[in-house]
Amino acid sequence: MNPAPRVMLIGALAAVAAAAAPAGPYEVVIRGGRVMDPETGRDEVADVGIASGTVARISATPLEGARVIDARDLVVAPGFIDLHSHAQDPEGYRLKALDGVTTALEMELGVADVGRFLEDRNGGALVNFGTTADHPAARVAALGSPQPEGALVPPSGPATDRPATDEEIALIKARLGSELEKGALGIGMGLAYTPGATRHEVIETFRLAARWRRPVFTHVRSSGRTEPGSSIESIEEVIGAAAVTGASLHIVHINSSCLRDAPECLSMVEGARARGLDVTTEAYPYGAGMTAINSSLFLPGWEQRLGIGYGELEDPETGRRLDEAAFRRLRAAPTQKLVLLFVNPDEVVDAVMVHPLVMVASDGLLAHPRGAGTYARVLARYVRTQGRLSLMDALRKMALMPAARLERATAAARRKGRLQEGADADITVFDPRTVEDRATYKSSRAPSVGVRYVLVAGTPVVWEGTVVEGVRPGRALRADAR
Repeated sequence: MNPAPRVMLIGALAAVAAAAAPAGPYEVVIRGGRVMDPETGRDEVADVGIASGTVARISATPLEGARVIDARDLVVAPGFIDLHSHAQDPEGYRLKALDGVTTALEMELGVADVGRFLEDRNGGALVNFGTTADHPAARVAALGSPQPEGALVPPSGPATDRPATDEEIALIKARLGSELEKGALGIGMGLAYTPGATRHEVIETFRLAARWRRPVFTHVRSSGRTEPGSSIESIEEVIGAAAVTGASLHIVHINSSCLRDAPECLSMVEGARARGLDVTTEAYPYGAGMTAINSSLFLPGWEQRLGIGYGELEDPETGRRLDEAAFRRLRAAPTQKLVLLFVNPDEVVDAVMVHPLVMVASDGLLAHPRGAGTYARVLARYVRTQGRLSLMDALRKMALMPAARLERATAAARRKGRLQEGADADITVFDPRTVEDRATYKSSRAPSVGVRYVLVAGTPVVWEGTVVEGVRPGRALRADAR
């Protein structure tokens, strides 16, 4: 994507902000930090003045503020944007803020009722929020088996596993269109969880997204090397759907979808982009995945498809690996049961995370350390310890690239993911020497350390490493009207 138009827009916003902003004191001044902007390449010690939720001034000379943050020896960066955060609740938002995230979105699968989701969080969220329209939920409802309240994915059954008729596909599209009308940022598809969805249904859904000018965020149909149904074939399916419909495509967690074939899957994304297709992808920096054991992902043959057995599955509630009896018991449970899947060695995960086309997204769940530690882990592991990413490249993956992915749906994203005059004052201030993830598979909710200050719309939500009580400045990120 060419950044020039975005830089020009921010420049125009900066001119407006400069004209409107007071000369000082500003509401908040971040003083003397290393100010880094991954779009322009700015990297210098400066003061940042904030007014009315906007970055009003960046100055090499001192600014005056009603409230001053001493950022000496700290990095001042645009707030991180998580496109893939399932923990859309106060505890999830608290852990995100402590990990440097200022916008946490539910984009992989979305939600069944977008209007209700946005309204329920209006005025009550620590960080910014938003969602896609949920194709699996629309599908099972159209096929007569509504998704249980609070379930991440629909349980395996006829509504997920059988092909839809033309009349049912029309119902699915109507439901999705209604959610897009309410401000959904795209369509979320979980093809691994709806194996009955035919190629025709996929194409029709992509056509709907293209008409609305919203991206499709998709968990591809299958993983592994077994044909039919390999990772390669699954990536080919959605890239082909984007090519024939003109829809924008975002492939979620390419690390856990493609496993050992992730390098080849990334080469397919590269090839699609080189030929003009709008295809992007993401990954999280952990070797284990997590999903519902009651879902269609675990239909017979899952061991061959994923290349793992019962011993690579773990119940996060007990910390024990499964055997066949435990697998059958959890799969038959009447409520959703999550399991950890230990599928990827570190060398595969590391190679994916440092690839220039891969942005960072957590796939955050409270029972998995990625919900609390993804962004600090990138900074600690790939920037400070391994040195395989520059700090600027890491910020680009965590802030600018996700913002650019959202611009297809909403112009508001052009004011995020940057630290420039006129941009939204969603800002993360961290110590590059100490920032680190503390969450583990046994203690998944341990918050990250080293993130010193976080501002959302100019309001501090983390102050000296502690969440500020009683503030809820998070705003809904809605799609623009068609």
